[in-house]
Formats: sequence, structure tokens, C-alpha cells
Amino acid sequence: MSNTEKSAKRGRPVIEGSARQAKLANKATKLANGETISRGRPSNPTSKRQARLSAQAARAAAGVEIKVGRPKGSKKEATAEVAA
Repeated sequence: MSNTEKSAKRGRPVIEGSARQAKLANKATKLANGETISRGRPSNPTSKRQARLSAQAARAAAGVEIKVGRPKGSKKEATAEVAA
């Protein structure tokens, strides 16, 4: 098989002037201008979760050890000791 053989055109057909092409062109110009492209639902900076995440990031930046998981002496372990 040589490299000069032609094959059928593959992939999604490009329809100039379509809404998809306009969207792709708009995205390309934003990227070329250095703008960020947001995806998904924006976060709410005043929510409880965002406050917790920012506090955790501040503790990590301060060098405080961040432990993952349930703390010792929590409800599940305490009830097991009482039942025994």
C-alpha cells in the first residue's frame, strides 16, 4: 500500500455557518486572546463548603497536619465500647 492512495473523508462533516461552527470559532478566539473558558456550574464563594475548603487550604498553607477520615473517639467507636 502506498501513501498516494486516497481514502474516503471521515469524521463529522463541517457545515460553515452552523451554530456549532460559530461556537467553536468563539471558543478559539477566546483561547487566542488568553481568556479562560469556564465549564460546568460555577461555585458559590459564600457556601459552607467553600468556607470549609478555604479554611482547609489555609491550614495546609500554614503547615498544619491535615488528617483524613473520622477522628478517634467518634460516635461509632464510642457506642461499640459502651455495648461491650
